[in-house]
Amino acid sequence: MLSKKTKYGLKALTYLASQDKQSPIQIAEIAKHENISQKFLESILLTLRRNGFLGSKKGKGGGYYLIKEPKDIPMTAIMRILEGPIAMVPCVSLNFYEKCDDCPDENLCSVHNLMLKIRDSALSVYRNTTLEDLIQMQTG
Repeated sequence: MLSKKTKYGLKALTYLASQDKQSPIQIAEIAKHENISQKFLESILLTLRRNGFLGSKKGKGGGYYLIKEPKDIPMTAIMRILEGPIAMVPCVSLNFYEKCDDCPDENLCSVHNLMLKIRDSALSVYRNTTLEDLIQMQTG
């Protein structure tokens, strides 16, 4: 299940990407528009800033803004930053692989093989979807 952190992060990024890119947007505006707790949103936006997706400006007229073009922000990057590993179990993770203690042979494990298919399917969607695609889905 998608965490609220990731859901709200995607909503905030989509909102920021649909605004005038030259003007920082205040957290309060994003929180109100997307119906997100301002305190929780601050933490999410800080994570996205630390990972090179957002810039921020302090003081009057301050707020957050995208520092990358929406077309250059793949969902794989956002999902890994906000949600963590894309794989549902560690034995199929590309970036966070760990062998399962209770599995003698991954190649014969039905759970492992199913999770590989699910991971590959999810990765295909995330790799082929950008923030720009989310904006286009939103506007129809």
